[in-house]
Amino acid sequence: MILTALDNAQAYAALHPGFNAALAFLRTGDCATLPPGKHTIVGERLFVLIAADAGRGRAAAPLEAHRRYIDIQMVVDGIDTMGWRPIADCHKPRGQFDAAKDILFFDDEPTTWFDVAAGTLAVFFPNDAHAPLAGDGRPKKAVVKLAVEW
Repeated sequence: MILTALDNAQAYAALHPGFNAALAFLRTGDCATLPPGKHTIVGERLFVLIAADAGRGRAAAPLEAHRRYIDIQMVVDGIDTMGWRPIADCHKPRGQFDAAKDILFFDDEPTTWFDVAAGTLAVFFPNDAHAPLAGDGRPKKAVVKLAVEW
């Protein structure tokens, strides 16, 4: 997991061949004015989901993990409280992995909670279980989905 300001994110670009394209979009894609929904950047290899969903609170925000995509969650407006736990320490899966939606939920509790302010992004790899929208606000977010297999 990485937590950084968008202005500092370039330091991590070498971690994946698609990071440069993802970061370029976040810097110039004007996420503040994009309507909610899915916006394609590079086909199914790189796209962004724009949303302004209500926070659920810590107790109602389950951990989730993905296998095919890295999540780059950038808060555009407001604050999003998120939880994190290494997937290796998750022992209570909630059902089976949904391959079509690339998601598995867990009933384990996050080991770490943190606030992500506007202009900040959290990057979650397949080994990171994360619980977004754990606060009580309504943050506007750009969730970039970056295919692990580029």
